[in-house]
Amino acid sequence: MKSRKWKKRIREAKAGKALEQAAALPFRFANGALEVMLITTRTTHRFCLPKGWPMGNRSLSEVARIEAFEEAGIEGIVSSVTLGEYFYWKRLKKVFIPIKVSVFPLEVTCEIAHWPEGAERQRKWLPSEDAALLIDEPELVSLLCSLYDKIKRDPTRGEK
Repeated sequence: MKSRKWKKRIREAKAGKALEQAAALPFRFANGALEVMLITTRTTHRFCLPKGWPMGNRSLSEVARIEAFEEAGIEGIVSSVTLGEYFYWKRLKKVFIPIKVSVFPLEVTCEIAHWPEGAERQRKWLPSEDAALLIDEPELVSLLCSLYDKIKRDPTRGEK
């Protein structure tokens, strides 16, 4: 089943269709300082955000929340408003395909000790400035840097 989905995605990418994913940008405040969580990829072990493909009739923010649980073992309050988007090249066996990722802030309220992809990934809490140094995608670095200002301006959040 998965290979059929990948073949379809590759055909769509070759036809010029923009492929899209949704990502969660997990954050918390520790001793008054903003921290973000990064996870490692399964194959290259680079740091990234939990992200995944659209799922049926679910909103992209809901997809981001689900992927955060599956890939990082975290739960929380996800914003329905995107922080922004970034592009990256997905590495496959024989080809790279461009992906547009919509990023949704997720305020973490719970960390699970054992989660679905826990044996394949590591997770790390970092100050946002340090996290930005570990990310390869320049547009994602910009989003990380804008997170604090976005949270401060959000009228639906209490003062932190």
